[in-house]
Amino acid sequence: MEQVSPSEHEPVSLAPDPVIEAYKKDVDRTLLRENLKRPVEERLRDLMRLQRFAEEWRQAGKRAFG
Repeated sequence: MEQVSPSEHEPVSLAPDPVIEAYKKDVDRTLLRENLKRPVEERLRDLMRLQRFAEEWRQAGKRAFG
């Protein structure tokens, strides 16, 4: 069966999406750019640390609130 990419069937809109534009004003893109300059391994380590931290908070919430 031949696979066809969605772009062959759906026209691409170049008009800005108002929802995305509304969110973009609150995003500090300098932080995103700085993060992308870091090595992938370092970003993955930070992500794993953040996941462990979130899990600790979930466990603490379960202990505190049932």
